Amino acid sequence: MADVLTEWGLPDGADTADTVRLIVSELATNAVQHTFGKSPTFTVDVRLERDERLRIGVTDSHPRWPRRLPAAVQQDNGRGMVIIRWLAAECGGRLSVTPTPEGGKTVWIALPWTTPVQT
Repeated sequence: MADVLTEWGLPDGADTADTVRLIVSELATNAVQHTFGKSPTFTVDVRLERDERLRIGVTDSHPRWPRRLPAAVQQDNGRGMVIIRWLAAECGGRLSVTPTPEGGKTVWIALPWTTPVQT
């Protein structure tokens, strides 16, 4: 994924690259942990739309949608969506969830893309 972001004009050491990697990591972790083994696979989709918006989607086949949990101090997990929403908002982006035809869902993050594409 880092190679793709670099091809699209994002320097490898850029803060945005780290943010994208963390978002993908958190979304993938959620797809594994919160489907309780009922979604044996998941897919990651990273798209650059019209050189204006980066869309990151993680799709799994489990019908349960993400839930916003309180970030209690004693809680060891459950903060993934809080982190993802915060990271997206910090970059001027947003989170959405769409159903798949097979009954699962895709969690999407859309971030503004301000880095010019180098050709």
